[in-house]
Amino acid sequence: MQKTIVIAEAGVNHNGDLNIAKRLIKEAAKAGADFVKFQSFKANLLASKSAKLASYQSKNIKEDNQLSMLKKLELDKKAHLELIKECQRCNISFLSTAFDSENLELLNELKLELFKISSTDLTNLPYLKEVARLDKKILLSTGMANLAEVEFAIDILCKNGTKRKNITLLHCTSEYPAPVAEVNLRAMLTLKEAFKLKVGYSDHTKGIHISLAAAALGAVVIEKHFTLDKNMQGPDHKASLEPDELKALCDGVKDINLALGNGIKKASKSERKNLKVARKSLVALKDIKKGEFFSKENLGTKRPGNGISACKYDEYLGKMALKNYKKDELI
Repeated sequence: MQKTIVIAEAGVNHNGDLNIAKRLIKEAAKAGADFVKFQSFKANLLASKSAKLASYQSKNIKEDNQLSMLKKLELDKKAHLELIKECQRCNISFLSTAFDSENLELLNELKLELFKISSTDLTNLPYLKEVARLDKKILLSTGMANLAEVEFAIDILCKNGTKRKNITLLHCTSEYPAPVAEVNLRAMLTLKEAFKLKVGYSDHTKGIHISLAAAALGAVVIEKHFTLDKNMQGPDHKASLEPDELKALCDGVKDINLALGNGIKKASKSERKNLKVARKSLVALKDIKKGEFFSKENLGTKRPGNGISACKYDEYLGKMALKNYKKDELI
């Protein structure tokens, strides 16, 4: 059975409140997610004073620019340590995306084995080199990118210390929420074919159905934003799942993994008991005397299937009956 990892993206939906962050961890664990992921940054290293809010951000918050918004959402080292402990208590793995060199070093110091590179850093040459030298497993998000840009990022990572086999590409549409018509989910398969790497999907659409479709297409990772309440003030709440929706996603992904199976076409364990009941056998359509020949007039197919298989019908036409048969008797 394929295992699809579900990453519950808490992101900055903690609103700078550590208690909310811990509640998000508990809800992600309760829902059955494999990882809960935050974002690690220092505002002044991530955005300049001139960086304006994205249109989706300006609808949900009252800040004038990215810098003032981000300052309220920073997590320091102490907060990281507390969140990691909370994850351990809740039996869920901690993950975070670093957006600057200082926080990249922090995550390495905290011994994270899996590093997420956001779509915003796909073309960030110096940052890619810094990540690569750590020689970690990488989730590389590809929002806003074309194949050439993805190839650039992979090339930089591999030339600077990352093992190619440790890279998983995440297809993504970098809008919040992402319009379904612009998801282009088949591009995930294009990435898989073009680069011969594992692929997953970072989902920004409303609901869970597109994520489930990605799992059915073979995504090994599903990443989805979630919140305690979509009505909370903050940049990402509106495009996030609430806890009950996150649980439905996790349950759905598990069912899809089971349903995909191993690809071998044969009767399943539960089907086998139905073979004799549902299949058909050769039967006498009317009384047949010993010495008569089987014909279309006296030979037919009916349930149950525990006699001579109906697939032998043509072989028996014209053969002589070796005994008497009553109507509906199995041959």
